[in-house]
Amino acid sequence: MPASWAPTATIEALQLRARFNRLARAFFDQRGVLEVETPVLSLAGNTEPNIASFSLEFSGRTDGAPPTRWLRTSPEHALKRLLAAGIGDCYELGRVFRDGEAGGRHNPEFTMLEWYRVGWDHHRLADETIDLVQAALALVGRGARIERTTFRDLYRTRLGLDPMAATEADLRVALGDIDIAPGGLTRDDWLDLLMTHRIQPGFDANAITVVDAWPASQCALARVAADVDGRAVAERFELYLGPLELANGYHELQDAAEQEARFQRDSQRRRARGDMVPPIDSNLLQALAKGMPACAGVALGVDRLLMALLGTSRIADVLAFEFARA
Repeated sequence: MPASWAPTATIEALQLRARFNRLARAFFDQRGVLEVETPVLSLAGNTEPNIASFSLEFSGRTDGAPPTRWLRTSPEHALKRLLAAGIGDCYELGRVFRDGEAGGRHNPEFTMLEWYRVGWDHHRLADETIDLVQAALALVGRGARIERTTFRDLYRTRLGLDPMAATEADLRVALGDIDIAPGGLTRDDWLDLLMTHRIQPGFDANAITVVDAWPASQCALARVAADVDGRAVAERFELYLGPLELANGYHELQDAAEQEARFQRDSQRRRARGDMVPPIDSNLLQALAKGMPACAGVALGVDRLLMALLGTSRIADVLAFEFARA
């Protein structure tokens, strides 16, 4: 067994990370997208019910502001405030933090690449995300074919059920012999379990799969629109390389009142479950009220991408030091 002081990634894996960082910066520089840096510590946390934020207490002067600060789970809110200030197309490559996420594919701190394109929708942004992933694959002499589908068609094809119409009982049956304790799970949780346990493992390792038109109940910070059948869907996509989810993109919501209502619903769900309830990001709401330009944004997990490039299922293999050795 390696000594506890030793890196968990090989030197070659760390060199590949550096090569990808150079590639990403060149990719966006050539396209006129500005690199920015935003705070890692925030006055607000992430209200999404299935994401847990780290908090800490600042011991210095705060001039009346709360001493509790939150480690960011993504740079999204700060980047949107910059967009509202008129910065234009921008990206950030940096560390983010999520509590309770440690294991084979998760580390409590990891690297995220997030960018925003003014005047774009999520379909155009998905094309650019594919371009970046293909460029990353070229670093290791690989390529991938592209598969595009909607959330509804994916579940129909892979599982033989309509995810928009199926009952919760139908979804539980579709899990088959996968044993999940049902306590506290919502319909969306069952849909997520079907994706992670039944659908994702079957994705072709040599394919980039893009899934869009997600259920409106899973809109997060995306717009909601009608699909070809008139059914409300979230204008968002997820991108997978093989079975690994790499990126989550939105046609971004601009409505401050609607965003506040979503934050409040998230907080109510957290309270009902007895979870910690972080403060809502009032600065983001003020920025949206001031006016954020129409745009699309996407967050890409760099560690997951490196795992796919190296063909490993262990995030430790692409980290200098995983959580247990940090």
